[in-house]
Amino acid sequence: MTDTSVFEDKKAAYYTLGCKLNFAETSTIGRALLAQGVRSVRPREVADICVINTCSVTELADKKCRTMIRKAAREHPGAFVIVTGCYAQLSPDEVASIEGVDLVIGAEKKLDIAAYLPHEGAKTTGASIVRGHTKDIRTFRLSSSSDERTRHFLKVQDGCDYHCTYCTPRRAGAVAVAASRKLSPKRRASQT
Repeated sequence: MTDTSVFEDKKAAYYTLGCKLNFAETSTIGRALLAQGVRSVRPREVADICVINTCSVTELADKKCRTMIRKAAREHPGAFVIVTGCYAQLSPDEVASIEGVDLVIGAEKKLDIAAYLPHEGAKTTGASIVRGHTKDIRTFRLSSSSDERTRHFLKVQDGCDYHCTYCTPRRAGAVAVAASRKLSPKRRASQT
Protein backbone atom coordinates (compact mmCIF):
# COMPACT_ATOMS: atom_id res chain seq x y z
CA MET A 1 0.00 0.00 0.00
CA THR A 2 1.22 3.49 -0.88
CA ASP A 3 1.81 5.98 1.93
CA THR A 4 -0.46 8.78 0.71
CA SER A 5 0.99 11.31 3.18
CA VAL A 6 3.92 11.86 0.78
CA PHE A 7 1.44 13.28 -1.76
CA GLU A 8 -0.27 15.73 0.61
CA ASP A 9 -0.21 19.32 -0.63
CA LYS A 10 1.08 18.21 -4.04
CA LYS A 11 -0.38 19.73 -7.18
CA ALA A 12 -0.62 18.21 -10.65
CA ALA A 13 -1.09 19.67 -14.11
CA TYR A 14 -2.65 17.49 -16.80
CA TYR A 15 -2.16 17.84 -20.55
CA THR A 16 -3.99 15.65 -23.05
CA LEU A 17 -3.39 15.38 -26.77
CA GLY A 18 -5.35 13.22 -29.15
CA CYS A 19 -8.52 11.23 -28.97
CA LYS A 20 -11.47 10.99 -26.59
CA LEU A 21 -9.93 7.88 -25.10
CA ASN A 22 -6.91 9.91 -23.99
CA PHE A 23 -9.21 12.44 -22.32
CA ALA A 24 -11.01 9.64 -20.49
CA GLU A 25 -7.73 8.10 -19.35
CA THR A 26 -6.30 11.44 -18.22
CA SER A 27 -9.48 12.02 -16.23
CA THR A 28 -9.09 8.59 -14.62
CA ILE A 29 -5.43 9.30 -13.81
CA GLY A 30 -6.43 12.63 -12.26
CA ARG A 31 -9.05 10.96 -10.04
CA ALA A 32 -6.53 8.30 -8.97
CA LEU A 33 -3.98 10.95 -7.99
CA LEU A 34 -6.66 12.98 -6.22
CA ALA A 35 -7.49 9.88 -4.16
CA GLN A 36 -3.80 9.85 -3.16
CA GLY A 37 -3.98 13.51 -2.08
CA VAL A 38 -2.73 15.23 -5.25
CA ARG A 39 -5.00 18.05 -6.41
CA SER A 40 -5.15 19.75 -9.80
CA VAL A 41 -3.37 23.06 -10.19
CA ARG A 42 -5.32 26.26 -10.29
CA PRO A 43 -4.59 28.91 -12.94
CA ARG A 44 -1.09 30.39 -12.57
CA GLU A 45 -0.01 27.80 -9.97
CA VAL A 46 3.14 25.81 -10.48
CA ALA A 47 2.63 22.05 -10.39
CA ASP A 48 4.70 19.50 -8.52
CA ILE A 49 3.71 16.82 -11.04
CA CYS A 50 2.93 17.13 -14.77
CA VAL A 51 1.15 14.34 -16.60
CA ILE A 52 1.18 14.53 -20.39
CA ASN A 53 -0.99 11.96 -22.19
CA THR A 54 0.22 11.86 -25.78
CA CYS A 55 -0.98 10.95 -29.25
CA SER A 56 1.02 9.53 -32.14
CA VAL A 57 -1.41 9.30 -35.01
CA THR A 58 0.84 11.34 -37.36
CA GLU A 59 4.29 12.95 -37.40
CA LEU A 60 2.55 16.26 -36.71
CA ALA A 61 0.98 14.72 -33.59
CA ASP A 62 4.43 13.63 -32.41
CA LYS A 63 5.72 17.17 -32.97
CA LYS A 64 2.79 18.63 -30.98
CA CYS A 65 3.57 16.20 -28.18
CA ARG A 66 7.23 17.27 -28.04
CA THR A 67 6.13 20.92 -27.98
CA MET A 68 3.64 20.24 -25.16
CA ILE A 69 6.21 18.33 -23.11
CA ARG A 70 8.71 21.19 -23.37
CA LYS A 71 6.01 23.76 -22.57
CA ALA A 72 4.89 21.84 -19.47
CA ALA A 73 8.46 21.52 -18.22
CA ARG A 74 9.05 25.23 -18.82
CA GLU A 75 5.78 26.36 -17.15
CA HIS A 76 6.29 24.09 -14.14
CA PRO A 77 10.01 24.26 -13.30
CA GLY A 78 11.07 21.53 -10.90
CA ALA A 79 7.94 19.45 -11.52
CA PHE A 80 8.16 15.68 -11.90
CA VAL A 81 7.21 15.27 -15.58
CA ILE A 82 5.46 12.07 -16.64
CA VAL A 83 4.73 11.27 -20.28
CA THR A 84 2.34 8.48 -21.24
CA GLY A 85 0.09 7.59 -24.18
CA CYS A 86 0.71 6.37 -27.72
CA TYR A 87 3.82 8.49 -28.36
CA ALA A 88 5.37 7.28 -25.10
CA GLN A 89 4.55 3.67 -26.00
CA LEU A 90 5.90 3.86 -29.56
CA SER A 91 8.98 6.06 -29.02
CA PRO A 92 9.97 5.81 -25.34
CA ASP A 93 13.68 6.55 -25.87
CA GLU A 94 12.87 9.62 -27.97
CA VAL A 95 10.46 10.88 -25.29
CA ALA A 96 12.94 10.14 -22.49
CA SER A 97 15.58 12.23 -24.24
CA ILE A 98 13.44 15.39 -24.07
CA GLU A 99 14.79 17.75 -21.45
CA GLY A 100 12.66 17.82 -18.31
CA VAL A 101 11.07 14.38 -18.71
CA ASP A 102 11.42 12.24 -15.59
CA LEU A 103 9.23 9.24 -16.34
CA VAL A 104 7.91 7.62 -19.52
CA ILE A 105 5.06 5.17 -18.94
CA GLY A 106 3.77 2.88 -21.65
CA ALA A 107 0.19 1.98 -22.42
CA GLU A 108 -0.34 -0.86 -19.98
CA LYS A 109 0.88 0.95 -16.85
CA LYS A 110 -0.48 4.44 -17.52
CA LEU A 111 -3.35 4.12 -15.04
CA ASP A 112 -0.87 3.11 -12.31
CA ILE A 113 1.05 6.39 -12.34
CA ALA A 114 0.80 6.91 -8.57
CA ALA A 115 2.83 3.74 -7.99
CA TYR A 116 5.74 5.20 -9.97
CA LEU A 117 5.90 8.63 -8.39
CA PRO A 118 8.98 9.30 -6.27
CA HIS A 119 8.07 9.07 -2.61
CA GLU A 120 10.54 11.70 -1.49
CA GLY A 121 9.76 14.17 -4.26
CA ALA A 122 13.36 13.96 -5.46
CA LYS A 123 14.00 14.10 -9.17
CA THR A 124 16.43 11.60 -10.62
CA THR A 125 18.99 12.18 -13.33
CA GLY A 126 17.58 11.14 -16.67
CA ALA A 127 14.18 9.70 -17.40
CA SER A 128 13.03 6.26 -16.34
CA ILE A 129 11.05 4.16 -18.80
CA VAL A 130 8.27 1.79 -17.71
CA ARG A 131 6.97 0.05 -20.79
CA GLY A 132 6.08 -3.44 -21.89
CA HIS A 133 6.07 -4.73 -25.44
CA THR A 134 2.88 -3.86 -27.27
CA LYS A 135 2.27 -7.45 -28.36
CA ASP A 136 2.20 -8.54 -24.70
CA ILE A 137 -0.52 -6.13 -23.53
CA ARG A 138 -3.59 -8.12 -22.56
CA THR A 139 -5.15 -6.19 -19.69
CA PHE A 140 -8.11 -3.84 -19.84
CA ARG A 141 -8.98 -1.14 -17.31
CA LEU A 142 -12.09 1.01 -17.46
CA SER A 143 -11.63 4.74 -17.89
CA SER A 144 -14.17 7.50 -18.05
CA SER A 145 -14.41 11.24 -18.22
CA SER A 146 -17.45 12.68 -16.57
CA ASP A 147 -16.76 16.07 -15.10
CA GLU A 148 -14.18 17.74 -17.31
CA ARG A 149 -16.09 17.73 -20.59
CA THR A 150 -19.61 18.35 -21.83
CA ARG A 151 -20.24 14.74 -22.78
CA HIS A 152 -19.38 11.72 -20.70
CA PHE A 153 -17.06 9.17 -22.23
CA LEU A 154 -16.70 5.56 -21.12
CA LYS A 155 -13.91 3.43 -22.55
CA VAL A 156 -15.24 0.01 -23.55
CA GLN A 157 -12.31 -1.36 -25.55
CA ASP A 158 -8.56 -1.08 -25.88
CA GLY A 159 -6.87 -1.84 -29.15
CA CYS A 160 -8.21 -2.90 -32.49
CA ASP A 161 -8.12 -6.00 -34.66
CA TYR A 162 -7.97 -4.13 -37.98
CA HIS A 163 -4.59 -3.74 -39.62
CA CYS A 164 -4.76 -0.39 -41.40
CA THR A 165 -1.40 0.47 -42.93
CA TYR A 166 -1.51 4.13 -41.86
CA CYS A 167 -2.48 3.51 -38.22
CA THR A 168 0.19 4.20 -35.63
CA PRO A 169 -2.17 3.90 -32.61
CA ARG A 170 -2.70 0.27 -33.66
CA ARG A 171 1.03 -0.30 -33.11
CA ALA A 172 0.79 1.41 -29.70
CA GLY A 173 -2.18 -0.58 -28.44
CA ALA A 174 -2.84 -4.22 -27.86
CA VAL A 175 -5.10 -6.56 -29.72
CA ALA A 176 -8.71 -5.68 -29.06
CA VAL A 177 -9.66 -6.20 -25.42
CA ALA A 178 -13.26 -5.26 -24.68
CA ALA A 179 -14.96 -4.44 -21.42
CA SER A 180 -18.34 -5.97 -22.23
CA ARG A 181 -17.88 -8.83 -19.80
CA LYS A 182 -16.69 -6.44 -17.08
CA LEU A 183 -19.48 -3.87 -17.40
CA SER A 184 -22.52 -4.06 -15.20
CA PRO A 185 -25.76 -4.87 -17.06
CA LYS A 186 -26.92 -1.28 -16.47
CA ARG A 187 -23.76 0.20 -18.07
CA ARG A 188 -23.82 -2.34 -20.90
CA ALA A 189 -27.43 -1.41 -21.69
CA SER A 190 -26.54 2.29 -21.77
CA GLN A 191 -23.90 1.57 -24.42
CA THR A 192 -26.41 0.19 -26.95
